[in-house]
Amino acid sequence: MLRIAVLPGDGIGNEVIQVGVDVLKALEEVTPGLEIAYEWLDYGAERYLRDGVGFPNDEREAIADRNDAIYLGAVGDPRVPGNEHAREIILETRFNLDLYVNLRPCKLLDARFCPLAGKGVDDVDFTVFRENTEGLYTGIGGIFKKGTADEVAIQSSINTRKGVERIIRTAYRFADEHGHGRVCMSDKSNALRYGHDLWMRVWKEVAAEYPKIESRHLYIDVLTMELVRHPEDFEVIVTSNLFGDIVTDLGAALQGGLGMAASANLNPERGIGMFEPVHGSAPDIAGQGKANPIAAVATTALMLQSLGRPAEARIVEAAVARALAENATTADLGGSSSTSQVRDFLVQTVRELSAGNT
Repeated sequence: MLRIAVLPGDGIGNEVIQVGVDVLKALEEVTPGLEIAYEWLDYGAERYLRDGVGFPNDEREAIADRNDAIYLGAVGDPRVPGNEHAREIILETRFNLDLYVNLRPCKLLDARFCPLAGKGVDDVDFTVFRENTEGLYTGIGGIFKKGTADEVAIQSSINTRKGVERIIRTAYRFADEHGHGRVCMSDKSNALRYGHDLWMRVWKEVAAEYPKIESRHLYIDVLTMELVRHPEDFEVIVTSNLFGDIVTDLGAALQGGLGMAASANLNPERGIGMFEPVHGSAPDIAGQGKANPIAAVATTALMLQSLGRPAEARIVEAAVARALAENATTADLGGSSSTSQVRDFLVQTVRELSAGNT
């Protein structure tokens, strides 16, 4: 039995995650041997405002120990202007569970949604490996003489050999195991002469161990330009935390927007992952039936793949592709369906596709 902790979060997170769970339950109904137990968690803005509780580390550890995955919705609420609860839920979960891999598949499922003229589904299909626990997001730094004319702000980037090597190795291992022939490492070693000198040296060492894979290096500014010009040139990209955050949003735009983008935060050694659609909580449309659940459902496919259920993952991916092809989408993707109508279409399609596989 698979055990999944469900943390819907804030705003539309509650709506889209419910759709994802409904799709998983539809799969359970028609797939012999697939059993999933769900543990629903109420961490989010409401609980933070009520009890002052974000996501305590002892609870996080216990939840990770008794589950195979964490399925997370969007977090963020204007009533918590500093988003303290969101930091505990997302960043501190990544850091404290050592989820050092941020995996972002950037795959175009329908050419209508690509903003690049002349590019189709065969042109946008790459995977980004973003280092997830180091870099500038560690929060190391400080402010001196805050609010004065002499204010100084320092933000330090942390790059360890262990952290850099393991994310690069994970990217190359993924490429090797999935038959990808090209890996691109992106940094800014011409300007960041210390931290990214480490990236460059480690990358060369690891790349030498995979002579059959074409290894390429691009500075991050050049990579973003080339992704717009020739996305078809890329299969696997590995980069640092901040640069990965930026380049994956560009990748999301190429596949149709954040409403299409799934992500996984992984620790392959520990065997726990946190899976989340990467869009925001959109409190302005929460509860109105306008929320786009595609990214949340695509995230369930990524979760199933990670949990050793590739056949079921392919069924969910195919259901998403059919929803896009038949315009069974919300208004942001050009459709006229409500969230619940998209849910009904996906659930029915999963049942049909599953029956066709039996």
